[in-house]
Amino acid sequence: MTNFPHSLLDGYRSFKGLSYGRDRDRYRELAEHGQSPEAMVIACCDSRSAPETVFSAAPGEIFVVRNVANLVPPYEPTGGYHGTSAALEFAVQGLKVRHIVVLGHGRCGGIRAALHPAEEPLSPGDFIGKWITLLGPAVSEAATGSPMTDAERQTALERASIRNSIANLRTFPFVSILESRNRLALHGAWFDIAGGELWTMDPDTGEFSRVE
Repeated sequence: MTNFPHSLLDGYRSFKGLSYGRDRDRYRELAEHGQSPEAMVIACCDSRSAPETVFSAAPGEIFVVRNVANLVPPYEPTGGYHGTSAALEFAVQGLKVRHIVVLGHGRCGGIRAALHPAEEPLSPGDFIGKWITLLGPAVSEAATGSPMTDAERQTALERASIRNSIANLRTFPFVSILESRNRLALHGAWFDIAGGELWTMDPDTGEFSRVE
C-alpha cells in the first residue's frame, strides 16, 4: 500500500480524467515538439499564488520558476548553485522567451521574514534568513517615508522586492542586451490573495495599478 498523499492521488485522477482528456492532443504535441512559451514567470513558492492559476495558463504557455519571495539574485557566475539563474538562462537563451514577469503576492512569508529578522530561524541552517538578504536594498526602500502600519509596510516591501528583482535581472548580460534590442521585456506584477486582484507595475515609474 502506498503512503503517497491521497489528496494528491485524487487530484491526479481528476486531472487525468478531465484536464488531460480535454488537452490530450496538446500534451502529445508538446511532448513531440517541445515547449515554446512566450513568457517566463518568476514567482513565489507560496501555494496560494500559483502563476498557472492566476493567469489561467494552458500547458506549455508559461515557463515558471518559483522560490521563496520570488527573488532574483544578481548576476554572479562564479561559485555556488544558482537554480533561479539557471532557469533564467534556459528561458532566455534556450526557449527565447519574449517576456519575463516577476510576480509577487500579498501576505508573503518570505517578505515577513525580512521585516522581522529577529524571529527564531526554522532550522540551524537558516536558509531562509540567508536567502532573503537579497532583499537588502528593497528593505531600505520600504523603510523610508512616512510611518506605516505593519500591513502597509508588508505590502510596500512586497512591491519594492519586485522592483529589486527586476533591477537584478538587468545585471545579467544576456537579459540587458536583449532588452536594449527590444527582444525581451521585463514586467512586475503583484497578486492580492484575499481579493483575487492583480496589480501590474508601470515600467517607467515603478508604481502599481490594479488590472480592471
